Amino acid sequence: MAEHHLPGNPPVPLTLRRSARARRISLRISSLDGRVTLTLPKSLPERTALEFAEEKADWIRAHLDKHPQAVEADFGAVLPVDGQNRVVERCAGRRVQLDAGRIAVPGDNPSRLLQRYLKELARNRLAEASDFYAARLGRGYSRLTLRDTRSRWGSCTADGGLMYSWRLILAPPAVLRYVAAHEVAHLQEMNHSPAFWAVVERLYGRYEAPRGWLRENGASLHRYRFGE
Repeated sequence: MAEHHLPGNPPVPLTLRRSARARRISLRISSLDGRVTLTLPKSLPERTALEFAEEKADWIRAHLDKHPQAVEADFGAVLPVDGQNRVVERCAGRRVQLDAGRIAVPGDNPSRLLQRYLKELARNRLAEASDFYAARLGRGYSRLTLRDTRSRWGSCTADGGLMYSWRLILAPPAVLRYVAAHEVAHLQEMNHSPAFWAVVERLYGRYEAPRGWLRENGASLHRYRFGE
């Protein structure tokens, strides 16, 4: 995999991937974070793929205009934590500091340190919420894992394993808690029947607002990039 850019103002990052199964160049723009990926056959020169992208430049830029611009997690960037915007600033010491309006990071390269800190914070918040709702339900779960999933915010396995997207820490706390209640409810109802939604409401309360927030704003949480 290689990183290139489509010329222009601003330049557009292009990711080139080679595939043994590809017979021609294919172009994909992620609907979640706007990543532009070109997949090309193994024998095709990179220059040919880049020329293909330049031919499609107007289409690519028009498509990207419909999506929020990607934000690199670097100094000066604004990141939502607990749904509140925080400016990424440099600080002394060895620990990340979360304050009202800012998140301060030591060192010169904040991206990966920020990601690690946010994952730990997400795990703590989601474990606390899952424990609370599981106790209210009267059922235990077997494990809790975090991933950077793009198709779902959480899941519950048949053996009681809970999985969440760590990016929920970027959403308002009510949204994070709703997702925890949703997945814990699956410990009793492994479906989305009226009985399931009744359990969610019993655990969480009226869930329409946080559920609607995810539908309207959830995709924007994937615009923040942490040096992946």
